Amino acid sequence: MSDSPTPAPSQAGGDICAWHYAWRKPVRLRWQGGTISAIEPAEKAPAGLWVAPALVDLQVNGYAGIDFQQDHLTVAELLHAARQLRADGCTRWLLTLISDHWPRLMARLEHLRALRAQSVELQHAIVGWHIEGPFLSAEPGFCGAHDPGVMCDPTPERIAELRQVTGKDPVLLTLAPERSGAIEAIAQAVWLGLTVSLGHTNAPQARLAEAVAAGAVAFTHLSNACPRLIDRHDNILWRVLETRGLRVSLIPDGAHVSAPLFRIIHRLLEPEAIFYISDAMAAAAMPPGRYRIGRLDLEVGPDQVVWLPGTGNLAGSTLRPIDGVFRAAAMLGCAWQQTWVRYSESPACLMGLPSGLQVGAPADLCLVELGPQDQLVRLQVINQGIPRPVASRA
Repeated sequence: MSDSPTPAPSQAGGDICAWHYAWRKPVRLRWQGGTISAIEPAEKAPAGLWVAPALVDLQVNGYAGIDFQQDHLTVAELLHAARQLRADGCTRWLLTLISDHWPRLMARLEHLRALRAQSVELQHAIVGWHIEGPFLSAEPGFCGAHDPGVMCDPTPERIAELRQVTGKDPVLLTLAPERSGAIEAIAQAVWLGLTVSLGHTNAPQARLAEAVAAGAVAFTHLSNACPRLIDRHDNILWRVLETRGLRVSLIPDGAHVSAPLFRIIHRLLEPEAIFYISDAMAAAAMPPGRYRIGRLDLEVGPDQVVWLPGTGNLAGSTLRPIDGVFRAAAMLGCAWQQTWVRYSESPACLMGLPSGLQVGAPADLCLVELGPQDQLVRLQVINQGIPRPVASRA
């Protein structure tokens, strides 16, 4: 895990002829200086070779054996995680910190920002921060794998400190709107330029509506962070689905959201109201074994599902972003091109990040080579206009 030299984006120019993932027509795409410079129709392209924007993940707690919740991470460790994420199709992501005592959480965030400042490669990969807690519900089930003992209310001082620590970085803040002062905190956070998502909550319908009116725009990993057994007549799933103005994130691994519920959510919500996340923890892209998330020791079995010991709660996922695209397509019974946008352009749009296959957008691309049954054969990532090592599909 070394910080090896990377060619500067200004040196990177090239072109590729492939099938456009959204147009489903051959195109020639050119880039220069790390930016897409031209997209033109082509007469033909290699069979089975597609070009798509690189994936964007708004919730990554750890990856490739690295737990982002630890206090003494190094640049080399973050680079190792970033490069494996990149090899799995994701070039830009929000480093996610989960609930902890507020001073400890802010110190961890300051340390991580200092590490990122030391590496141009990390500055491109870690495009911002997702602060998931500690302004969450402490109720059993709704707190998920978070420690209920550290939950607290979102005071004006804490929201202001979060903005001060993160500077001008994009920030996604997940909170439970039923906490004392939460509605005022949402308005303050939005005024300060933060993006607010609701989650880990058992708020009533009226409170969700208040939160949206105050500026909340999303809901974090719908169908998770709630008890496994819920009231069939009135529960947080129905309330969120009935609330207008929220874009929901889903974990498309087949474990966090059952396939039938996954399909129902897609039928009920508009396409632009859904985006995908991995909620990955340190075991992602790693073999089964023991891993940590914060102070929790977790066992990951052969099925790659992460359970909080002694409970029925999931504790993050082991999902590789590229696999999420194809698993979502399989659950929906649709073409992978339809699900790709929900793991690339849709999350980027939520955070105000440039994305897509268009002139002026970052030359962060995935060259997707498919077999005769649309199975993924090879994934080549071009990051800032630079072709990167091909990922093993093991």
